[in-house]
Amino acid sequence: MLVRSFTRIRSRAHCYTGEVSPQEDTLQQLQQDEMTSESTFNMEDFFQTVGEVKSLIEKISCQVEEVEKRHGVILSTPNQDKGKKDELALLNNETKKNANLVRAKLKTMQENLPVDENSEGVSVIQRIYKNQHSHLTRCFADVMRGHHNAQISFREKCKAQIQRHLEIDEELEDMLHSDNLSIFIFDVNSNARISSQALSQIESRHQDIICLESSIKELHEIFADTAMLLEIQYVDASKTETYEAVMYKKDRHKIGSLPNFFKSFRRKKARTAKDQNTSD
Repeated sequence: MLVRSFTRIRSRAHCYTGEVSPQEDTLQQLQQDEMTSESTFNMEDFFQTVGEVKSLIEKISCQVEEVEKRHGVILSTPNQDKGKKDELALLNNETKKNANLVRAKLKTMQENLPVDENSEGVSVIQRIYKNQHSHLTRCFADVMRGHHNAQISFREKCKAQIQRHLEIDEELEDMLHSDNLSIFIFDVNSNARISSQALSQIESRHQDIICLESSIKELHEIFADTAMLLEIQYVDASKTETYEAVMYKKDRHKIGSLPNFFKSFRRKKARTAKDQNTSD
């Protein structure tokens, strides 16, 4: 009977003093371990996604370099090979496919960024997520900007070739007004082949430009989404900096975090001062 009363009094004392019973302590430890394992699992998934996005961006960068090489080959070859154009079209499609995949993954990462509205400031996990996402978005934007510039350059060079071939026709018009018939006949015979070849190249370049227009339009859509992601990151960073500035202004002499060894030193110092006061 006395043992039961003592146990009941002890449990009430735990409630009033705020102490935690061994059962409650074990339950809290299990909950903390579960939260830690869940956080670790989420971080592993996140870094796996980061690795996948990095690999895709590197692949797109290599594809962009290959596209530029094929552009140079096509522009320097008078006789157009349909096989080379088909290979270029296939390479462009693969690049756009990978770019859309990266864009989707970056959007998903943006939506799944951890947000803790109850906590003050930015946690370490939030900072890791945002820094990785921001770095990947900037890398992706740089690679796609290079791809866009390569497409624009190829289009301008195609237009320049068309203009040069049209100038040949103007020279032929000038020869019609020549007084020397033998020179005119020789020029016509030599330029007839050039004109037919020029016409073929004009048609080929025109088809290239039409294909480029649709590709550039799709690149603009990717640019718009990437720019939106960068703008969201800029707004979030501005909010964080504003919050830190406000907190610093409220208490500019407060140290945000102390090293562990200094915290233990402060506790020892406070305990020593308390013992001295008790002895006095």
